[in-house]
Amino acid sequence: MTSKFHFIPNFELRSVALLTALTVGPALAAHAQATDSGAVKPPAAQSAPTMQGAAPKAAPADQDSAAAFTRADANKDGKLSRQEAARLPAVEQRFDQIDSNKDQFVSREEFEAAIKS
Repeated sequence: MTSKFHFIPNFELRSVALLTALTVGPALAAHAQATDSGAVKPPAAQSAPTMQGAAPKAAPADQDSAAAFTRADANKDGKLSRQEAARLPAVEQRFDQIDSNKDQFVSREEFEAAIKS
Protein backbone atom coordinates (compact mmCIF):
# COMPACT_ATOMS: atom_id res chain seq x y z
CA MET A 1 0.00 0.00 0.00
CA THR A 2 1.51 3.27 -1.04
CA SER A 3 0.49 6.65 0.16
CA LYS A 4 0.43 9.60 -2.12
CA PHE A 5 1.58 12.97 -0.94
CA HIS A 6 -0.67 15.70 -2.25
CA PHE A 7 1.22 18.94 -2.49
CA ILE A 8 -0.87 22.06 -2.11
CA PRO A 9 1.02 25.09 -3.41
CA ASN A 10 1.87 27.64 -0.70
CA PHE A 11 0.00 25.63 1.94
CA GLU A 12 3.07 25.13 4.11
CA LEU A 13 4.09 28.76 3.83
CA ARG A 14 0.60 29.95 4.73
CA SER A 15 0.44 27.53 7.65
CA VAL A 16 3.71 28.80 9.06
CA ALA A 17 2.63 32.42 8.58
CA LEU A 18 -0.71 31.78 10.30
CA LEU A 19 0.92 29.94 13.20
CA THR A 20 3.44 32.74 13.61
CA ALA A 21 0.73 35.40 13.59
CA LEU A 22 -1.34 33.50 16.16
CA THR A 23 1.56 33.01 18.56
CA VAL A 24 3.54 36.22 18.15
CA GLY A 25 0.58 38.61 17.82
CA PRO A 26 -0.77 38.24 21.38
CA ALA A 27 2.75 38.41 22.80
CA LEU A 28 3.40 41.68 20.99
CA ALA A 29 0.05 43.08 22.12
CA ALA A 30 0.79 42.18 25.74
CA HIS A 31 4.23 43.76 25.47
CA ALA A 32 2.76 46.93 23.99
CA GLN A 33 0.23 47.21 26.82
CA ALA A 34 2.92 46.63 29.43
CA THR A 35 5.15 49.34 28.03
CA ASP A 36 2.28 51.82 27.52
CA SER A 37 0.98 51.47 31.08
CA GLY A 38 4.20 52.86 32.54
CA ALA A 39 4.59 55.65 30.02
CA VAL A 40 4.55 59.25 31.20
CA LYS A 41 1.66 61.11 29.64
CA PRO A 42 1.80 64.77 28.68
CA PRO A 43 0.10 67.14 31.15
CA ALA A 44 -2.85 67.70 28.85
CA ALA A 45 -3.60 63.97 28.78
CA GLN A 46 -3.19 63.49 32.52
CA SER A 47 -6.16 65.56 33.59
CA ALA A 48 -9.43 65.43 31.76
CA PRO A 49 -11.53 68.59 31.64
CA THR A 50 -14.49 68.50 33.99
CA MET A 51 -17.97 69.36 32.86
CA GLN A 52 -20.54 70.95 35.14
CA GLY A 53 -23.44 68.65 35.91
CA ALA A 54 -21.63 65.57 34.72
CA ALA A 55 -21.46 62.65 37.13
CA PRO A 56 -17.90 61.71 38.08
CA LYS A 57 -16.71 58.47 36.58
CA ALA A 58 -15.75 55.67 38.92
CA ALA A 59 -12.06 54.92 39.16
CA PRO A 60 -10.91 51.70 37.49
CA ALA A 61 -10.27 50.11 40.89
CA ASP A 62 -13.84 50.95 41.93
CA GLN A 63 -15.17 49.43 38.72
CA ASP A 64 -13.09 46.30 39.27
CA SER A 65 -14.30 45.90 42.84
CA ALA A 66 -17.92 46.45 41.82
CA ALA A 67 -17.55 43.86 39.07
CA ALA A 68 -15.97 41.38 41.49
CA PHE A 69 -18.81 41.88 43.97
CA THR A 70 -21.40 41.41 41.22
CA ARG A 71 -19.74 38.21 39.98
CA ALA A 72 -19.54 36.78 43.50
CA ASP A 73 -23.17 37.65 44.31
CA ALA A 74 -24.63 34.49 42.75
CA ASN A 75 -28.26 35.06 43.78
CA LYS A 76 -28.09 38.81 42.98
CA ASP A 77 -29.54 39.88 46.33
CA GLY A 78 -26.97 42.66 46.82
CA LYS A 79 -25.07 40.93 49.61
CA LEU A 80 -22.57 38.10 49.94
CA SER A 81 -23.17 35.06 52.12
CA ARG A 82 -20.22 33.01 53.37
CA GLN A 83 -20.68 30.61 50.45
CA GLU A 84 -20.66 33.44 47.92
CA ALA A 85 -17.68 35.07 49.65
CA ALA A 86 -15.74 31.85 49.04
CA ARG A 87 -15.44 33.00 45.41
CA LEU A 88 -13.25 35.87 46.63
CA PRO A 89 -10.51 34.38 48.84
CA ALA A 90 -9.54 37.72 50.42
CA VAL A 91 -13.14 38.33 51.47
CA GLU A 92 -13.56 34.76 52.68
CA GLN A 93 -10.51 35.05 54.92
CA ARG A 94 -11.67 38.34 56.48
CA PHE A 95 -15.43 37.72 56.34
CA ASP A 96 -16.05 38.39 60.06
CA GLN A 97 -13.99 41.60 59.97
CA ILE A 98 -15.71 42.89 56.83
CA ASP A 99 -19.21 42.06 58.16
CA SER A 100 -19.31 45.13 60.39
CA ASN A 101 -22.99 44.82 61.40
CA LYS A 102 -22.61 41.06 62.13
CA ASP A 103 -25.66 40.02 60.09
CA GLN A 104 -23.72 37.11 58.48
CA PHE A 105 -23.75 38.88 55.10
CA VAL A 106 -21.33 41.32 53.48
CA SER A 107 -23.21 44.18 51.86
CA ARG A 108 -21.83 46.16 48.95
CA GLU A 109 -21.13 49.07 51.32
CA GLU A 110 -19.20 46.83 53.73
CA PHE A 111 -17.32 45.34 50.78
CA GLU A 112 -16.30 48.76 49.42
CA ALA A 113 -15.33 49.99 52.89
CA ALA A 114 -13.09 46.94 53.33
CA ILE A 115 -11.41 47.58 49.98
CA LYS A 116 -10.68 51.21 50.90
CA SER A 117 -9.16 50.22 54.24
